Amino acid sequence: MAGPRRSFAGVAYVARLPNPPQSARGIAADVERATLAKVTRRLLPFLFLLYIVCFLDRVNVGFAALQMNQDLGFSPAVYGFGAGVFFLGYVLFEVPSNLILARMGARVWIARIMITWGLLAAAMMLVRGPLSFYGLRFLLGVAEAGFFPGIIYYVSSWFPAAERARAIARFMIAIPLSSVVGGPVSGALLGLNGRLGLAGWQWLFLLEGLPAVVLHSKLSKTCRSPVATTSNER
Repeated sequence: MAGPRRSFAGVAYVARLPNPPQSARGIAADVERATLAKVTRRLLPFLFLLYIVCFLDRVNVGFAALQMNQDLGFSPAVYGFGAGVFFLGYVLFEVPSNLILARMGARVWIARIMITWGLLAAAMMLVRGPLSFYGLRFLLGVAEAGFFPGIIYYVSSWFPAAERARAIARFMIAIPLSSVVGGPVSGALLGLNGRLGLAGWQWLFLLEGLPAVVLHSKLSKTCRSPVATTSNER
């Protein structure tokens, strides 16, 4: 390793500093691998679960339509517009939500997203007509905007560039898996039709919306420090 340039008896030379011993580099690599493995085990499964909850709250209206349209007398046009207006709110507030996240931090803003989207998803059980259906679907899109980019931003802050693509790819497995899980879960909840005086579609919105509210507290702790690290790992 080259050191500072010096001169002796009018002749310039560059001092040679010893390279770090091979054992030290090996220990550093082992510590890095152990730390990444710990972060992967503690962080990615939880974020994986959050995305499945998010996806269910986004698409459960399609399963609820099996009963909701008949109970409320929605025409195909009313249902189609209400289902689609979610994405209008999502698109309009996607960039503003990301800008606020960058300013306030992932822990605070993603927790806010989860609370508001969970409450609005559960409030869908109170729909009584087209206007309330349109309004809640639009607000749900507004509330959920920024969640997926925010999770990607948070994952990027914990994984170095060389490992980032692999971590994000593992998280993205949640997208197809959500479709696999969503059907059986939603079908089972629709089977609660008539319990405690609630229709099956009302149970569906309630029980798929509340997990987001419950999980936000766990997210706050996870975002502070997903793993307990030693001084060497830090």
